[in-house]
Amino acid sequence: MKIEMEKISKSFGSNKVLETIDLTINSGEVHALMGENGAGKSTLMNILTGLFPASSGTVKIDGVEKTFSNPQAAEQFGISFIHQEMNTWKEMTVLENLFLGREIKNKVGLLDNKMMKKKAASAFTQLGVEIPLDVEIGTLSVGQQQMVEIAKSFLSDLKILIMDEPTAALTEHEVERLFKVIAGLKKKGVGIVYISHRMEEIFKITDFITVMRDGLVIDTKATNETNVDELVRKMVGREITDYYPEKRAEIRDIVFEAEHLKGTVFDDVSFEVRSGEILGFAGLMGAGRTEVMRAIFGLDKLKAGSIKIDGKSIKIKTPSEAIAQGIGFLTEDRKEEGLVLDFSIKDNITLPSTKDFIHRGIFDNKIATDFVKSLSERLKVKATDEEQAVGDLSGGNQQKVVLAKWIGIAPKVLILDEPTRGVDVGAKREIYQLMNELAERGVPIIMVSSDLPEVLGVSDRIAVMHEGKITGILTKKEATQENVMALATGGK
Repeated sequence: MKIEMEKISKSFGSNKVLETIDLTINSGEVHALMGENGAGKSTLMNILTGLFPASSGTVKIDGVEKTFSNPQAAEQFGISFIHQEMNTWKEMTVLENLFLGREIKNKVGLLDNKMMKKKAASAFTQLGVEIPLDVEIGTLSVGQQQMVEIAKSFLSDLKILIMDEPTAALTEHEVERLFKVIAGLKKKGVGIVYISHRMEEIFKITDFITVMRDGLVIDTKATNETNVDELVRKMVGREITDYYPEKRAEIRDIVFEAEHLKGTVFDDVSFEVRSGEILGFAGLMGAGRTEVMRAIFGLDKLKAGSIKIDGKSIKIKTPSEAIAQGIGFLTEDRKEEGLVLDFSIKDNITLPSTKDFIHRGIFDNKIATDFVKSLSERLKVKATDEEQAVGDLSGGNQQKVVLAKWIGIAPKVLILDEPTRGVDVGAKREIYQLMNELAERGVPIIMVSSDLPEVLGVSDRIAVMHEGKITGILTKKEATQENVMALATGGK
């Protein structure tokens, strides 16, 4: 199959998001689509798969002009789009999620569960995974849920597979398995569009790279004819010489202390963070890093241990109590826990600090709007205005809104769980710079990240966890990839 998208343009009202885009996708090739958040990558693929129409331009498949009325029609034709934000129903079983909208019925019109289970088993076999079909999908790990999403595309005669940040929530083992699946699909003649910000993946598995910026195609090249520096320059329109900006904050007194914390999957966790310090948390998937932070913030129950801020013991049982104590928490799952997608940018940013805008019992809309505009400009949130629904923003811009929300409470302590997941290289540096500025103001920052170079590049010290315990806390000088990985795997 050969897909030719010619002169594709798209506007939402007065906001032009794509302009005269040309893109060719071929069977048996892995074609990377790269660009900053908001460059138009997902929008272009949504037009191809019929989620919404192009304002102008044409799509040809094998030389014949073709449009799809909806994504289901595209799937039936063999073009499947696995989105960055997973489209699953948490309380339904794996089997029900797989066949939702594509149920198989027998001759008398009843669901043919036997046939559906057979097809599901075949899809999982192709992926090389074993996932029970009768469990609720919400009980699976994020990585397993991602594999279920991929398996959906195997249920039809797959010809083109579009993947948007498919490895963002996968373990290293799951990533390697996915790459084997991609290699197998490529051999079978399936064309793959691979949207990712992870340079090492792009150069490992792709044949061609198209770079987009501000709704335009900047360039298309064979992967072996370009390099990281050239891609970054084309993505952001400028040179980025230092990915991790120099940190100048003075580290002072201890602000936050956690002593002998115990939860469902962690035990005897103790650490402290000082004014102006960024304490990184490293470890393998399932080590318990996120669970520690959720318990500190009151999202999960803390079974034992104590927390102090400025030397004073505090009790936190709910997130509202944590916020009242000055703790901000950017969660790992921004879609489910960090944002109200139907709400505007303004409503999301002001949500935890609403009381600050109430004067004499009335919400001061002008002060709130000015406050949100200031934060949005500082974080370079790409949006039409502060009233735009957060659900309409790209993933990276949604992440910036979550950050703005917590900066808005003037936190005493800021916890960031995977702050740059799904964020482009230019926006990553902006987030690092913002973290440095907050540290310079004396804010202690705790950062959980699965990106080891990020942890090494940003942190003043690194706490490493393994199987629910801190196995070591390394200084900047001691922190090497080898030392971190040794502690993360239970060594010394």
